[in-house]
Amino acid sequence: MQKGNIGVTTENIFPIIKKFLYSDHEIFLRELVSNAVDATQKLNTLASIGEFKGELGDLTVHVELGKDTITISDRGIGLTAEEIEKYINQIAFSGANDFLEKYKNDANAIIGHFGLGFYSAFMVAKKVEIITKSYRDDAKAVKWTCDGSPEFTIEEIEKADRGSDIILYIDDDCKEFLEEARISELLKKYCSFLPVPIAFGKKKEWKDGKQVETAENNIINDTTPLWTRKPSELSDEDYKSFYSKLYPMSDEPLFWIHLNVDYPFHLTGILYFPKVKSNIELNKNKIQLYCNQVYVTDSVEGIVPDFLTLLHGVIDSPDIPLNVSRSYLQSDSNVKKISTYITKKVSDRLQSIFKNDRKQFEEKWNDLKIFINYGMLTQEDFYDKAQKFALFTDTNDKHYTFEEYQTLIKDNQTDKDGNLIYLYANNKDEQYSYIEAATNKGYNVLLMDGQLDVAMVSMLEQKLEKSRFTRVDSDVVDNLIVKEDKKGETLEANKQDAITTAFKSQLPKMDKVEFNVMTQALGENSAPVMITQSEYMRRMKEMANIQAGMSFYGEMPDMFNLILNSDHKLIKQVLNEEENTCQAEVAPILSEMDNVNKQRNELKDKQKDKKEEDIPTAEKDELNDLDKKWDDLKSKKEAIFIGYASNNKVIRQLIDLALLQNNMLRGEALNNFVKRSIELI
Repeated sequence: MQKGNIGVTTENIFPIIKKFLYSDHEIFLRELVSNAVDATQKLNTLASIGEFKGELGDLTVHVELGKDTITISDRGIGLTAEEIEKYINQIAFSGANDFLEKYKNDANAIIGHFGLGFYSAFMVAKKVEIITKSYRDDAKAVKWTCDGSPEFTIEEIEKADRGSDIILYIDDDCKEFLEEARISELLKKYCSFLPVPIAFGKKKEWKDGKQVETAENNIINDTTPLWTRKPSELSDEDYKSFYSKLYPMSDEPLFWIHLNVDYPFHLTGILYFPKVKSNIELNKNKIQLYCNQVYVTDSVEGIVPDFLTLLHGVIDSPDIPLNVSRSYLQSDSNVKKISTYITKKVSDRLQSIFKNDRKQFEEKWNDLKIFINYGMLTQEDFYDKAQKFALFTDTNDKHYTFEEYQTLIKDNQTDKDGNLIYLYANNKDEQYSYIEAATNKGYNVLLMDGQLDVAMVSMLEQKLEKSRFTRVDSDVVDNLIVKEDKKGETLEANKQDAITTAFKSQLPKMDKVEFNVMTQALGENSAPVMITQSEYMRRMKEMANIQAGMSFYGEMPDMFNLILNSDHKLIKQVLNEEENTCQAEVAPILSEMDNVNKQRNELKDKQKDKKEEDIPTAEKDELNDLDKKWDDLKSKKEAIFIGYASNNKVIRQLIDLALLQNNMLRGEALNNFVKRSIELI
């Protein structure tokens, strides 16, 4: 028996392994099974070139649980005593100082290094044994033992077959790894597609009312997963079946891309387009990253562009090592090339489907839309490609490319300044009357009801030359696309004041909602009262919901315009009744207000060329008194109009109809509207 020292102190190597790798301690199983697979594949290679002439036999790697142990066994190339010294004791050629210096700031980089990967066993084991015999002729079997201290023993033993058994004596604080379900879970996660059969115990079957083991090995992996095979060998059902295996209980994918490139980097894989719903975050991190069929991670940010993390599937590349770190991803040229390549493959695939089967593409557009929009918003080079196949959908469910839609609307939806106006709605039902008014005028209205459409609108206004997006309920239809300078307001100032005061007084109080009441001549066939919302303010509030730094807009009240159509007979009727009812009381007040206003103007004219300090105090006081008197008179006048309005059911009915049309009539106000409607009928 030989005793020795690994070459690092107890205070160094094992505390580093325990401390820095502890958060990923389950990874030990991946490392040890991968090493066993590697040893098996090396033997296969030696046999293929004639350097090993013995019988290969069964090459299955076995994982077995004992009472206190986990054993990983293979029939690969095995190790000699000298190779144990070289690869295990010397920790992959690193001396103690070199090892600590190299990995002190990035201990996770230990994972994936031959020799170092083996030492991940000490994250869960208090003692580890290697029982191994090399494939070489006349090789002696040896047993290496280490209890986690720097000392080890190595001795010759009897072993009939080549290969290695790694026996882990599980530490007391890691007993979870002696549970069959836990090991089964980890093997499924990390080893499902390793290229050598992995057996975890025996298959079980029901017999006499209970599960019993059979003689057949329980193989947990698929050694030739779909991405390693040629696309010409595969059917659509093969791809769908593999997707179902990766994502049980998921809907069928829309379509997929089979990746296979050898230069300037190695990459294989299959990316699926899932039926993406509205929540982006829930659909991220569904791409599984592999290195030579060894699972690495499902967090692929930095390897693929952010918008492609919405895809599902598998990427396998030996050019992305197991020790993936953020700094590595940011600097590695191969990773950047892979990202560019995948973006190009995705856009080419989408372009191909659009070009060859546009009907199918349009049918799947609602599922593709959030994915493509996300890409266009976040990836400039993807926008350049996607603008050829990204679609607008109008309220009649017709689809257009950006170029097609420009051609469709340019003659009828260009304003007086030469801007192309894209009208849109985000809810067909709630904005039905506004859509109808626009379509009756010959306009086309887009339906933009997606999660990212607010951001898309802002981006497209920058990308598309002389183009502006306007929601159909942001103004009355005649003002949506202004083709000539508007004529002045036809209603006299006093009449405007009278009717807007009356209507404003009857608006219900709503939390964080404010109304500006105005009159416009909209034609006798337009609605008597309409509610609109400023495109700018509404868009700012919507952007505040999805973009950091805009919370100021989110806290502001919703601002709406209540527009009274001065051409409509009901508004004219209300105005005439108001004049007849209030004239006698209002006339002397108006006369007095005119007199006060005249006095104020005379004083202001007298003071306009004087400095503030040169104006006598008496004149300042007189002007203040006149201002107060004017305000008091104005309040008296408004009180008369408000008194009239409070007894006018038509005013309240017209307001409620406009609120109801905009889904803003609720609670007590809705109940009162129903009662009033019955009375009026």
